[in-house]
Amino acid sequence: MKYSLPISLALVALSLAACERTVVAPAPAVAVPVPVAVPGPAGAPGATGATGDSGTKGATGSTGATGDTGTAGLTGNTGDTGATGQRGKTGDTVVVVPVPTTSR
Repeated sequence: MKYSLPISLALVALSLAACERTVVAPAPAVAVPVPVAVPGPAGAPGATGATGDSGTKGATGSTGATGDTGTAGLTGNTGDTGATGQRGKTGDTVVVVPVPTTSR
């Protein structure tokens, strides 16, 4: 029991060291020379191009939004005072006489 742990660790270390991996390297890429074109002297300028067609007319825009309701108007001025009426005719004078009380 005393030596079981150190012996186990030594066996694991040996078994892991025994596994060797062989690394296979891929073949190096071969450089292929690519021919490069050498430019010659510049040629004469070309003719002017034709004028392009006129564009089509755009679509009509949408109708605008309805405006807000206006504010209420102000109160009108007070009217003038009417004319004074004419004096009425003088009528008959009526005298009211109280009925005499009868005593018993």
